[in-house]
Amino acid sequence: MRAIGLEASTPQANRWRLARREKSVTQICCSHRYYIDTKSNMDYGIVWESMKNVTFFALGPLPRHQVRRDMRVSSNIAKYEIEIDGLIEVGGSLHNSMQHEVRHEEFVKAVKKQIGDAAAADFIKKLPKFSREYQSWYSEAKALVRQIIPDRLNDFVKHYERPENRKVLSWSNYTIEDYLQNIVRPGSVTLEAALPRMEQQLSILASAKRRFKSSLFDIKQLVAADIYDSEIHAAQALLKNKFFRAAGAVAGVVLEKHLAQVCENHSIKISKKNPTISDLNDLLKAADVIDVPRWRATQHLGDIRNLCDHNKDKEPTADQVGDLVMGVAKILKTLF
Repeated sequence: MRAIGLEASTPQANRWRLARREKSVTQICCSHRYYIDTKSNMDYGIVWESMKNVTFFALGPLPRHQVRRDMRVSSNIAKYEIEIDGLIEVGGSLHNSMQHEVRHEEFVKAVKKQIGDAAAADFIKKLPKFSREYQSWYSEAKALVRQIIPDRLNDFVKHYERPENRKVLSWSNYTIEDYLQNIVRPGSVTLEAALPRMEQQLSILASAKRRFKSSLFDIKQLVAADIYDSEIHAAQALLKNKFFRAAGAVAGVVLEKHLAQVCENHSIKISKKNPTISDLNDLLKAADVIDVPRWRATQHLGDIRNLCDHNKDKEPTADQVGDLVMGVAKILKTLF
């Protein structure tokens, strides 16, 4: 490995610093600090930077599967961070809208004091209509909570849904669903009772962001991606060399392990000691983690895996095994 120390005035170092300032440079390999400038498409390779010097390790291009793996993990992380930030921002606007509806004078006075009369009028005018915008926000936020912190999903939902066994309406059992239907208890429970519920949902979303940014989560994702990608590449190599049963068997093992991990991520209890792909697929469908079309597609992949592993009377075709390998690769990228 050859390291090149460059003073800040050299052309390559200057391009690097300019790209950093313009935020066009992207770290596409988490584990190797491998950077590329998305504007010029310049490949910087491995980079360490100090105040005076920029060091480039001239390793040549990283293996394509390594770059693809870390790009996938990095893009997934970036996608969720953007989505969480967007939902938190919209949720904050909905919370302000709720305050404006239930504490109108107090809220308007506080906003005017903070940003001035003219800016306050514009701010309030742009607030979303809670009854119109909340449901779509809730659906998206619920799906994200299920994906990132499934152990908090029930808490998130209970702040919206009215308790089935509720007999008397009170501040402690009031929900956002009640608020949307304008349900109150005169002299006792007002619409303000929904404010703490909305605040709690926003807090849960904020905890999802903290959970996602934790180093433990990133390490776990990287390790899992590395293992599964290596095994899928092995299956692709076997398929290319016409070892169809072996390729299908390897891809089937990857699918089985990944579905088991998804069940763990969503706190789904697996009762069988040695569950099959079909068992795990059924559990994910029952828990509403996957929909019916995805359930059917995964069942089909499981059938091909069984043909490769167990049915010695009938040989799997290249197309069947190709569908299995590509199907598993897609699931690895889209189901977490």
